[in-house]
Amino acid sequence: MRILVIGAGGAQGGAVARRLAAEGYAVRGLSRTGSAPEGVEPFAADLGDAARVAEAFAGVTHVSVTLPLVFEAERVESYVRNVLDAASGAGVRRLVLNTGNRLPGRVTGVAAFDTRRAAAAAALASGVPSVVVSPPLYLENLAAPGVLEGGVLRHPLPGDVPVSWLSHADLAVATSAALLGDGRDGTTVALGGPPVTGLELAAAAGARYEELDVAVFEAGLSAALGAGAAAGVADTYRWIAAHGRDLYAGRPGGAGTGGAGTVTTPREWLAARPWAAR
Repeated sequence: MRILVIGAGGAQGGAVARRLAAEGYAVRGLSRTGSAPEGVEPFAADLGDAARVAEAFAGVTHVSVTLPLVFEAERVESYVRNVLDAASGAGVRRLVLNTGNRLPGRVTGVAAFDTRRAAAAAALASGVPSVVVSPPLYLENLAAPGVLEGGVLRHPLPGDVPVSWLSHADLAVATSAALLGDGRDGTTVALGGPPVTGLELAAAAGARYEELDVAVFEAGLSAALGAGAAAGVADTYRWIAAHGRDLYAGRPGGAGTGGAGTVTTPREWLAARPWAAR
């Protein structure tokens, strides 16, 4: 068995690759730069290069896919097509697509949502045995500069909006279960734990809550991700505040890790990080 992790150079895919390697599987990590966690075979490829993507699937039996933060519809469609064609050609036994976000039940006009909805639909209709995992917000976002500092929790959602949170480690557990468990093909698994509001999250951290202006959030994110990716992410927050305050509120059926165990709660995650109490 050899598992290909697409997006292994990023935070989400990297966590998945590390988990699978720690479980003893042979893991190949695809990223644009060729970066991959220790113990993972690195493979450099641009998802727009169909031939190179196909090479990455040599000897691969399972694949985990996290798409890059690109939201142009035609470009994402080509990435997904190249991955699915390569997976089909390699006879992959199971493909797990991480949508990177909970997805609204309809087309929204927000590219970060709609391109992932299209990707999920393509995977499930491809003929490749596929599972879609749909995470909410990540607890690791709380560690970003300026988010939880000086006794203030700043976040670009109204304080009364409930959010189901997930850690990267729990994403990795869920992905492993989806890749290797039985009876999962054709399903979409919503990940996360019991939802908490921003006000409740701040209280757990001994802080007060401050709703961050989305434009300020976007400007800060742009320095780390680039203007295009930052705008795409920021647009999801604008849509949620205006149209989808319940997007992150739904608690998954069964275990939040898709039957692979319990998830880390925000309180538990914060308690393990002494800086969070400052």
